[in-house]
Amino acid sequence: MITVHSKALNKAISVARIIGKKIGHEPGPTVIFFGGIHGNETSGVFALKAVFDTLKTVDLNGNAYAISGNLEALKKNERFIDVDLNRIWTNYNVHALEVKTNRNTEEQEQLEIFNALKKIITSHTGPFYFIDFHTTSSQTLPFITINDALINRKFSTLFPVPVVLGIEEYLNGPLLSYINELGYVSLGFESGQHDAVSSIENHKAFAYLALVHSGVLDRAQVNNFNTYNQQLKQASNYQNKISEVVYLHKIKPQETFKMEAGFQSFQAVKKGTVLAISNGQPVTAKRNAMLFMPLYQNIGDDGFFIIRTIKPFFLKLSTILRRFKADNLLVLLPGISWEDPRKNVLKVNLKVTKFLAKPIFHLLGFRNRRMDKTHLKLYNRERIAKKDMYKNEMWFN
Repeated sequence: MITVHSKALNKAISVARIIGKKIGHEPGPTVIFFGGIHGNETSGVFALKAVFDTLKTVDLNGNAYAISGNLEALKKNERFIDVDLNRIWTNYNVHALEVKTNRNTEEQEQLEIFNALKKIITSHTGPFYFIDFHTTSSQTLPFITINDALINRKFSTLFPVPVVLGIEEYLNGPLLSYINELGYVSLGFESGQHDAVSSIENHKAFAYLALVHSGVLDRAQVNNFNTYNQQLKQASNYQNKISEVVYLHKIKPQETFKMEAGFQSFQAVKKGTVLAISNGQPVTAKRNAMLFMPLYQNIGDDGFFIIRTIKPFFLKLSTILRRFKADNLLVLLPGISWEDPRKNVLKVNLKVTKFLAKPIFHLLGFRNRRMDKTHLKLYNRERIAKKDMYKNEMWFN
């Protein structure tokens, strides 16, 4: 057990790796929540502790778990101790975990979380839902982040908050990207600013909605369901559009970076607006756009993101193209081939990208990682998504 302190509530609670769990009498869906993957984001931990305390006397239609993230960092209210726990969930790192004899703080945390996940997945039949609770250093509307798979899109649109996809193209090693590569529904929920009481309340509301939408709880079992739904609508200013990340200002080693004061996520900015100062020089908006997750803490290297709203036509088009596996046509073009037999990774010559714009790949579900000087690796979540696991769920069709 560790003690976690909330600046928002000026209160401390004691939690273990498993904040709470509730096993239903009959097989059914399993929802796994994470809180405190970043140790200075205590809101999710406090919300999950409160929610799971109320579940003790409730009968579930499935199972629910709440897992605490970086225990050592939570004790100190710091983002991380040695390395960012939410940037090391690559297949290579996970496979190396058990054979390592000298692990740093976050690797030990990662191993314990990984073992907890294995135990949960092997103990139940699914469907599984993974939800990671976070907060931001800036003021923000509550929002969902997802890897761009249709099962994630479908489930996330049940919630009355904005959805941002494509962030996996700019971050390496988030926990949810690893889980999404296993084929499961996984989404992140950012409830607000780190030390705001409203962030805890938004996390609570989202947790209850998730338990209902997944089928673990009946709607009638949550007396305040409509209140929670309305709470999130109001907190998000009745915005529920889907946007995608188009740019990240990555802070380089030795770069002196400082955001200009007063910016918020989803704030519209005009071309030429000074967003930050980098090494004494202004960083300006290159186009009229929306700002996303500006950095207002002393740790982290993601300075700010730029996002744009996706028009409904393109969302529908991408759904149709993916259902018919239109990406099979891409490998008929010179310079494009499948990287592996599972057909979820394309190897694309960089010369080809001059003629095939990035949005085309995005429509088909591919997000890129640079492989070397001549090629890109493009990853497709649709090919590995466990759609059969979710096809009978109420929200799937």
